[in-house]
Amino acid sequence: MNGYQLPRVKEKDTHSKVIGYLLWIFGFTGSHRFYYGKPVTGTIWFFTFGLLGIGWLIDVFLIPAMDREADLRFAAGPIEYNVAWILLTFLGVFGVHRMYQGKWISGLLYLLTGGLFFIGVLYDFWTLNDQVSVRNAEGRGAFQ
Repeated sequence: MNGYQLPRVKEKDTHSKVIGYLLWIFGFTGSHRFYYGKPVTGTIWFFTFGLLGIGWLIDVFLIPAMDREADLRFAAGPIEYNVAWILLTFLGVFGVHRMYQGKWISGLLYLLTGGLFFIGVLYDFWTLNDQVSVRNAEGRGAFQ
């Protein structure tokens, strides 16, 4: 081998396998699929209890691939996906995840209305990855 090596490009790690597997434990709700940016299958998992447990068991092997795909698909930046997802999961009705993203008005609205009567929280489960990705891209000046 020659001594020449290409410089390593630092891979962005927007999503965590550890959090993915923790959410997989509750996978019959589809939470790990929402986390990795798959809202349609997350909804299917939610209503069918992880395809009656079969899809849930298969997903234990698919999480590394879903993690790689999410890392390629979503923009890294100052807003951490893991923090945003934890805030949405446990404090979503209070709008803390929106305040974390700098969306103070909608965060206060969520706080006063219980996450817009929980419909807004469901919307955020579908779109949180895209919301964070857009905010991170805006921070880099990609949309200016």
